[in-house]
Amino acid sequence: MAIQWSAFIALLLFPFSSFATVNTQQDLQLTQSYVGYAALLIFVCAYILVMLEEHFSLRKSKPVLLAAGLIWAMIGYVYSQYGQIDIAKSALEHNLLEYAELLLFLLVAMTYISAMEERKIFDSLQAWMVGKGFNYKSLFWLTGILAFFISPIADNLTTALLMCAVVLKVGGDNSKFINLACINIVVAANAGGAFSPFGDITTLMVWQAGYVSFSEFMPLFLPSVANYVVPAAIMSLFVPRTTPDIIYQHVELKRGARRIVFLFILTIATAVAFHAMLHFPPVIGMMMGLAYLQFFGFFLRKTLKSSLHKKAAIAIAKGDDHALKRLGSVVPFDVFRRVSHAEWDTLLFFYGVVMCVGGLSLLGYLGLVSEVMYSQWNPVLANIAVGILSAIVDNIPVMFAVLTMEPSMSMGNWLLVTLTAGVGGSLLSIGSAAGVALMGAAHGKYTFFGHLKWAPVIAIGYTVSIGLHLTLNASLF
Repeated sequence: MAIQWSAFIALLLFPFSSFATVNTQQDLQLTQSYVGYAALLIFVCAYILVMLEEHFSLRKSKPVLLAAGLIWAMIGYVYSQYGQIDIAKSALEHNLLEYAELLLFLLVAMTYISAMEERKIFDSLQAWMVGKGFNYKSLFWLTGILAFFISPIADNLTTALLMCAVVLKVGGDNSKFINLACINIVVAANAGGAFSPFGDITTLMVWQAGYVSFSEFMPLFLPSVANYVVPAAIMSLFVPRTTPDIIYQHVELKRGARRIVFLFILTIATAVAFHAMLHFPPVIGMMMGLAYLQFFGFFLRKTLKSSLHKKAAIAIAKGDDHALKRLGSVVPFDVFRRVSHAEWDTLLFFYGVVMCVGGLSLLGYLGLVSEVMYSQWNPVLANIAVGILSAIVDNIPVMFAVLTMEPSMSMGNWLLVTLTAGVGGSLLSIGSAAGVALMGAAHGKYTFFGHLKWAPVIAIGYTVSIGLHLTLNASLF
């Protein structure tokens, strides 16, 4: 029992992840071996460097990539000594396959988001909000509500950065408003991503692992709304109604911008269809959706000259100098350049985490944790603890760890852990990718301690959302 609790505490402090482990009969007991302890120590050190990313200016992918290589080198050596290298090789290949599905899915989604950004979709939305002359309180609610409803499609990180750009532009030197608005955006983006497979990496992992189907996420909608609205209503009482001094700037959408949004929606529908109708991994549909964007990029390049000539002729005929200046919006489009703009540090970080925890799982540590949390505890309490843990440790590795344990749970509990892992990260600024990104974007104005002061208010929303889920969806437990 002592070794179980020590392993449990160690795993609570440090995130271990993998989609699933290979179900093989393990003859080696390595949890109390020098190799096991060394693997834990290596990953602990790597994750400490991840948490200190901002302090050292060291990208988070570097330490976990190194840790993954060292852990699997030790596993390979030990298993080869015992003549069981095939078991280690099967586990390694399984984790690589699961990561490949996640990598390709995210790569397509990030490419579409980058394409929409390059076509100035987000700049146009930002300019519209800035130019409407809203006061601080209206902007507080508008950015929060938009973050909640955009994040299910565009992911919580991209949405949070977009809304933060608006807040910084209109907030000026009003640090109090910027801090409150950024907290509101983080909570809204995380809550909005919790009821959609596309809103957060954690929900995507649960969907791809097959524990919750696409339509089965919808019972989380009202709990997610409560998670956002309750703290937002309290924080809004401290936002002034004064109107900021801002200058409106017109943004011209580049050619094909709206059609790319349509293609992205079509790509999502294709991924859902592959998963729901053919029972294939949704990544197959996403990769097919990338072809939509590639063919559209080909069309834009081939018709560039004729489009330029047509618009120039109309502008000259009308004597419209402004229209001539706006011809810069008719520019060629390169899909592969958009692919290069994906968040590669984040994608490589996922690889390191998946492979590290795949190794630790093979060593037997996640089996110990699963025995404690999902056999000796009530699953509801365990899943609530997962959400609190995700505020300290990034929610993505925490969800990977839960999926690796493969606990036997009801649909209600799978939805509960999806909800808590998604919104629990809002309790602290370091608990989610959205919070970490906004600390960098609004450096000095949105801070860890500025967010911490409102943690009790956010915790109220967290508690209400769980209670609402347990009440409204009681039949699923």
